[in-house]
Amino acid sequence: MADDVQEMSPAEANLLARYRGAKPDAPDWFIEAVETPYQEHFIEAAGVTIRYQTWGDPAKPGLLLSHGNGAHAHWYDFIAPALAGDYFVVAMTFSGMGDSEWREMYSFSAFAEEQLAVCEHAGLFAGNRKPAIVAHSFGGFITLHTAARHSDRFSGVVIVDSGLRPPEDEWEGPPRRVRGNRAYASLEAALARFRLAPPQPCENHYIADYIARHSLKQVTSEAGQTGWIWKFDPQIFINFEFSKMSTNMLADITCRVAMMRGQDSVLVNDRIWEYMRSLRDGMDMVSVPNAQHHVMLDQPLLFIDAIKAQLDRWDY
Repeated sequence: MADDVQEMSPAEANLLARYRGAKPDAPDWFIEAVETPYQEHFIEAAGVTIRYQTWGDPAKPGLLLSHGNGAHAHWYDFIAPALAGDYFVVAMTFSGMGDSEWREMYSFSAFAEEQLAVCEHAGLFAGNRKPAIVAHSFGGFITLHTAARHSDRFSGVVIVDSGLRPPEDEWEGPPRRVRGNRAYASLEAALARFRLAPPQPCENHYIADYIARHSLKQVTSEAGQTGWIWKFDPQIFINFEFSKMSTNMLADITCRVAMMRGQDSVLVNDRIWEYMRSLRDGMDMVSVPNAQHHVMLDQPLLFIDAIKAQLDRWDY
């Protein structure tokens, strides 16, 4: 999510503006899901406070859900309840995003330490079965980094729309913003500026609205004026190294790996998809139909089914 994405179509630019701060109508399944109670936890990991949520029975196999850049655990509020019947589901928020604390410096190693700390604190390593991870976008790269160094602690990882690029592809990583997050005078004004990054249309406005509201916080200036700003740290990617994101991050992973994408994703197009397939023999490759990069927004119910099917395929 960002408030300064360029080259957007009118549909993308006015995703929530038309509602003037009101909530779009939502189907019953979504309302029931987001109203499902969860437990909230805060822990310290690599020197900062990390927030995570849990659903279900801790005695069941553990499943960690990890989000993408600028996102947070609430991206899974409407996904996790459908998985909690079979798994003890944990959704975390990485540092610099959502309601977790910001860092002075970010790295793959620090993010990986956060994943391990959450798993440890939630008890995911205490059971008879090793936990699995489902991770979206930038969270997928973090998870690959974690699994490459700690494969023995996980049963498998499902990487969702994280494009491993061929060596000849040049990529400098996400835009590095230097200015702070803009303060908006009202919640309505802030919601009107909600964008998906990379930009794409989203027919499920009720999901975009839910995510946007959880991405904002109200602040008061020194002059006593109130406003709304985005929660993510705009400087996460300043001096952040991305070189390893253009290499085979699968080479050192010994636990199971499955790749998932939105079939219409612009980040994981057919060329990238076939390159990824070539990196590991026998790796499961799952395309969710009629979905772009933000799979859980485009096809939330199909995304849930795809996760369940993949974990069943592993007999997890």
